[in-house]
Amino acid sequence: MNARKHVYELGRNRLVLLGTKGGPNLRPNSPMPTSHALVWNNRLYVIDAGYGVCLRLVQAGLPVQALDTVFITHHHSDHSLELGVLIQNAWLCGLRENIRVFGPRTTRHLIAHSQEAFRFDIEVRIADEGRPDIRTMVRVEEFGLDADNFTILEQEDMTVTALRNHHPPVTDSFALRFDLRSAAGAKSIVLSGDTAYLPALADFAQGADLLVHEVMYGPGVDALVQRNPNAARIRDHLFASHTLAEDVGRIATQAGVKKLALNHFVPADDPSITPEVWRSSVAQTFAGEIIPGEDLMAFDL
Repeated sequence: MNARKHVYELGRNRLVLLGTKGGPNLRPNSPMPTSHALVWNNRLYVIDAGYGVCLRLVQAGLPVQALDTVFITHHHSDHSLELGVLIQNAWLCGLRENIRVFGPRTTRHLIAHSQEAFRFDIEVRIADEGRPDIRTMVRVEEFGLDADNFTILEQEDMTVTALRNHHPPVTDSFALRFDLRSAAGAKSIVLSGDTAYLPALADFAQGADLLVHEVMYGPGVDALVQRNPNAARIRDHLFASHTLAEDVGRIATQAGVKKLALNHFVPADDPSITPEVWRSSVAQTFAGEIIPGEDLMAFDL
């Protein structure tokens, strides 16, 4: 690992679900769009940066300025809308170290244009407040340009691998696996990203301590599209691009995971679809522990 001069006491190793909502629409009392925080060996990693990621980090008690590395699974806005804002807020809160960003193609473009949009603020604060230039502090690596299953990051305490998933019409969309090592032992977590049912994900997630998988409830989608004038196209997209609850259970069973957490709920804000509905739908095909995720829910590692 690269040495960092500024060390933050981040507490126990854990994965925090910062946002669990599928889709970008914001409604009263709905969860935030997708993002996660991974604390491992006193470093802060953020996976996806949907709207609200900065607020949720603060609410989780994690200092934004401790940001070490960001991973982006794909560039739908509910996963990357706040990427540039996250980086700039970390800087505004006192970030003085270089950070790494790993993401699909156009990640570099997205960050550069966000920084250009805020060029006035950046340059004023550099001159007035003596801050380092955030535009020189971000190290971007774009991945998956010509591969479907590959290693993104290899360091002493962590290996991160990616699997191209199936999320049409987005072709650069990936599941991520984190194989983590510490003095206390090893852990493995897998994040499905946004994907239709993908049998290859079972091999990718084989034996994981925690699988965090997106989930869609078919009857809830049917009720949703009945309320929407663009119903037919929305339903076609959802069923082509996301995983029904029963299929999530099949992946978890075939992978032999120790624990399954549900996130990126589709739909996310129908009050008739309770946590027990989600759990029982997945339990038809998975007999292990099933946890319907909530914003700010933490899993100790």
